[in-house]
Amino acid sequence: MSSPGPDRWNLCAPPAALAVLGLALLLPGGWLTGLLCAAALIAAVLAAVHHAEDIAHRTGEPFGTLVLALAVTVIEVALIVAMMAGGGAAQAALARDTIFSTLMIVGNGVVGLCVVVGSLRHGEPAFRPTGAQAAFSTLIAMTTLTLVLPSFTISSPGPTYTGAQLAFAAAMSLLLWVAYVGVQTLRHREHFLPAGEAPPAKAAAGAGVPGRGAGVSAALLVVALVAVVGLAKVLSPGIEAALAAAGAPASALGVAIALLVLLPETVAAVRAAAGNQLQTSFNLAYGSALASIGLTIPAVALAALWLRMPLILGITPKDLVLLLLTVAVSSLTLASGRTHVLQGLVHLVIFAAFLFLSLVP
Repeated sequence: MSSPGPDRWNLCAPPAALAVLGLALLLPGGWLTGLLCAAALIAAVLAAVHHAEDIAHRTGEPFGTLVLALAVTVIEVALIVAMMAGGGAAQAALARDTIFSTLMIVGNGVVGLCVVVGSLRHGEPAFRPTGAQAAFSTLIAMTTLTLVLPSFTISSPGPTYTGAQLAFAAAMSLLLWVAYVGVQTLRHREHFLPAGEAPPAKAAAGAGVPGRGAGVSAALLVVALVAVVGLAKVLSPGIEAALAAAGAPASALGVAIALLVLLPETVAAVRAAAGNQLQTSFNLAYGSALASIGLTIPAVALAALWLRMPLILGITPKDLVLLLLTVAVSSLTLASGRTHVLQGLVHLVIFAAFLFLSLVP
């Protein structure tokens, strides 16, 4: 941004949101505290997007989208593990619910919204199918290993893994994520650049050079994301109470957590689509889902094995149907390298079905 006013606002918003979080932890809960936390949450989300975009401008794609996805996922892991450790058996399925919700949100909600916004503004926005398809195929393999197979194995009762099976699935997920990041940022970086952008060697010449400004943005990004997750946790009891009053199942809490934590990436992805950079939107969406599995599953598995916590990973038959539908539709969306508004609407309808069936299973 060029004007000093917005820059000052983005510099002040993360520490201010963190201060509101500290105040909320000290004061008794109430509607006024809830409104203040909600306003601070929105400010922290917008600031996080600004600083992530600043890092992306200085380092070039796809490093900027990777920074945002990685930062959000690391803090999401901390939130899930903390809630599981405090909730015991009652939260055994929280990791599964949150990760599956992340898949549905980014694979249908974020992708669908970005395709619709990009199509309405630019007709048939283009992207690089090689990069998007590589990310999605990796995501299918990781999802099957971690969320589908536990419902079909016979060594452990119910939709669970034995300790050895859990360790294997966690290791393979981490391996696939590391391989994806290496391909995205090093070996085949050109497949993840926005369509029409010059290859990495030429694009780097025009990119900003990382320096003190990038360090400040990175620090403020972390502060903003800590505030986002902390404020989400403060607001979660009210969300739980609202869900209980509405008669929603316990799994709806995972949906709410995923929606709150993914706000920064959603805003950044939609803004990229509006700027005719649909590949950047896909990098954010699928990168978030891949990091959610590749980092969350190993961390949760390690915590479950170390603390002897119960861990339910296998998804229900209803969710399996939604997952298969998402895989089929996404495969068609990513096939040609161009999209239009109808493809985005199909994804949004699947996302609406996921939300509705989460509340009315």
